[in-house]
Amino acid sequence: MSDLFWGISGINWALFGGGVAAVLGGVGSAIGITIASATVSGIVTEDGEKFGKLLPLAAMPSTQGIYGFIAAVLVLIFFNILGGDSALTGPQGFAVFLACLPVAFLGMFTGIYQGKTGAAAAGIVARRSEDSGKALIFPALVETYAVFALIVTVLMMTALQATFGG
Repeated sequence: MSDLFWGISGINWALFGGGVAAVLGGVGSAIGITIASATVSGIVTEDGEKFGKLLPLAAMPSTQGIYGFIAAVLVLIFFNILGGDSALTGPQGFAVFLACLPVAFLGMFTGIYQGKTGAAAAGIVARRSEDSGKALIFPALVETYAVFALIVTVLMMTALQATFGG
């Protein structure tokens, strides 16, 4: 019965963790991009010359979806799920699921808040185009925590891979 945990196999727990990371990171990115793009679109409507300086502010929340995707791919590779040779027990798979949660939840929330921060920073560019570099700093501060979450998830999966002998 060690290959099941709450009636779910280890492989399924691991896949669930990778899926949650990819989906929540993608949701946060989509919402964040939508928030920032709404403001950026309004500014570009008034002054199309600012598009190039505003585009990074709208695009920055997309990284959280990328981080979730990376976590999902690492689950497949680290635990040999792609090779069809995975031997994860239920508790081991559950541990992989837990390791995916930092990037999943922080990716969702930081994506949304990075979009809000990017929208606010777009106001700087609207008024003072020459300060676009300064405006990028604010959403980049939010990005820091998404990167920390990815690092924690990767380190946890690396430790689990070493522990499970994979």
